[in-house]
Amino acid sequence: MIAFWVTAGVLSAAAAMLMLWRAAGAAARPESVDITSVFYRRQLAEIGDLADRGLIGPEEQRSAEAEAGRRLLAAADAPAEAWTPGVGRGPVLAAAMAVPALALALYIAVGAPGMADQPFAARLAKWRASDPRTLAPAEMAAVLEKLTGERPNDPEGFRFLALAEGSAGNAAGAVRALKHAVQLAPERGDLWEMLGEAEVYTANGALTDDALVDFRRTLALDPKNVAARFQLARAKIKAGDREGGVADWRALLADMAPDDSRRADLQTAIADASGGPAPAQAPPMAQDGGAQGGGLSADQMTAVRGMVAGLAAKLQANPDDPEGWVRLVRAYAVLGDADKRDATLKAARARYAGKPSVLDALAQAAAAAPMKQGQ
Repeated sequence: MIAFWVTAGVLSAAAAMLMLWRAAGAAARPESVDITSVFYRRQLAEIGDLADRGLIGPEEQRSAEAEAGRRLLAAADAPAEAWTPGVGRGPVLAAAMAVPALALALYIAVGAPGMADQPFAARLAKWRASDPRTLAPAEMAAVLEKLTGERPNDPEGFRFLALAEGSAGNAAGAVRALKHAVQLAPERGDLWEMLGEAEVYTANGALTDDALVDFRRTLALDPKNVAARFQLARAKIKAGDREGGVADWRALLADMAPDDSRRADLQTAIADASGGPAPAQAPPMAQDGGAQGGGLSADQMTAVRGMVAGLAAKLQANPDDPEGWVRLVRAYAVLGDADKRDATLKAARARYAGKPSVLDALAQAAAAAPMKQGQ
């Protein structure tokens, strides 16, 4: 740390010397340079170059040259003003010395000058030796990324890496990990399903071409898969085949267990599609959950909560997103987190108090039934 501050002091002194040297050179110059006339002469040359290349017509060239010439003559007739330094060398030198001194004082007051360096490799080694249950999602993701580098042919490692990235709010990282996983194990429908859901999430609920390919692969490997059937039916509706998509949803509803917590959301989607416009976003069953049987496994719930946390962080940074607020309220409701649902609903209602359509959507989202967690 001492070496750092010595280096910072030397660099500050060098910067001060450079400023003083340039200031002394400017003050010793006998005449000021008329940069105004130089500017307008250069502008005239550029106008001629544009005309030669055919980028402006003759009329535009004459008009531009006349205006530039008028300004050049006005600048030439103006009295020249000699430049005088507004600040002496003493204040400049004092400022250059004060800045690093103040920075050092501030660091000593609020920083940790006695703390040893913490290189990433050392921190990673410490995380690998720790109990995984004590690690933050980002730390777990870093450990798993290292492990997948050591075992690049293990699809399960990439699956766990995707779950950790999702928990850390890095949906793009989860997609990358799952793409590696499906390359290693293309016969696993659960990996294709996770990849499709992650791509839908990163696209803010939109069904991208890649996501549709993933869900088709899922359905080919697992014809009973709920998420794939739901999303592909939604794609039909968005493409204009409302009747076909609703029929597929009704067939899916008939195949679902009576106690499946996703039935209510699917019934709502069917009602909306039957009597109104096609749903532009996936309901919470498809966006925030989606898996096997009547609920989600612990790993899947961890990933879902991480993605919901990422959406909350995104809204905090860019709150002007009414659809994002609706999704976040619905996600908290589906996860059964009543406190966060109510707090988010209150904040969203205050933000969109003058927009009845948004308020109605928020109320419907808050009324979503909670899903089951674990089997």
